Amino acid sequence: MQFLGTAGGRHVVARQLRASGGIFLRLEQVHILMDPGPGSLVQCVKAAPRVDPANLDGIVVTHGHIDHANDVNIIIDAMTGGGDRPRGTLFAPRPCYEGNTSVLYHYLRDFLKEIVPLGPRREYAIGNVRFRTSGAHHHSAETYGVIYRTPRVSIGFMVDTVYDPDLLDSYRGAEMLVFYATFHRRADNPSTLHYSVEDAEEAIAVLRPRKAFLTHMGLSVLAAGPDRVAKKLSDKLGVEVIAAQDGMVVGLP
Repeated sequence: MQFLGTAGGRHVVARQLRASGGIFLRLEQVHILMDPGPGSLVQCVKAAPRVDPANLDGIVVTHGHIDHANDVNIIIDAMTGGGDRPRGTLFAPRPCYEGNTSVLYHYLRDFLKEIVPLGPRREYAIGNVRFRTSGAHHHSAETYGVIYRTPRVSIGFMVDTVYDPDLLDSYRGAEMLVFYATFHRRADNPSTLHYSVEDAEEAIAVLRPRKAFLTHMGLSVLAAGPDRVAKKLSDKLGVEVIAAQDGMVVGLP
């Protein structure tokens, strides 16, 4: 797992205080790019080790906001050699590629092997990697978290939403948890429909993963010091919590 960006919130993304390229996963030799936000292609090229979009098997877009889907078109173009090598699968909620909320250029549809709509609590596969979606998140666009499963590891991605204890069941059994903690405290701005560090604390206490990561961090989390925030959670919960850094590579079991 490779963090191509850890930015959350419009101000951190717009000022590129943290990169916003999404997350690359290599699971059982299957290559997946998740939420290719602004600068994703640049971060792929700059990454160490380098991420070659031409080797991607699938792209997963959890929702159609600019910080999660801005680079989806150029990534598809790079993945398919400008359409010379039609291949790969795009997984995304229908509003990401249909109607007036579509983030996908129409001409790129034929570059892909297929487009698969994401729905609540459904099972999917990319090669021999299976994943399921969470229940619908409470966000301003149709949004789903994702839990990947291989024979070796399961990884849950708790993406943007207002905190809802009922959603936690979707993530039970995830050995590793990636938590999109945009705000330090819930009271920072509750109308923005994003998780906070306080939400992360509650979720990790219930789900008890072996390891958890904080990403998608906004200004208030950066001001509090992500490493200090993560250490405080680790000490309190007895679970290893790590504040992700741009470019961080995480070895998977």
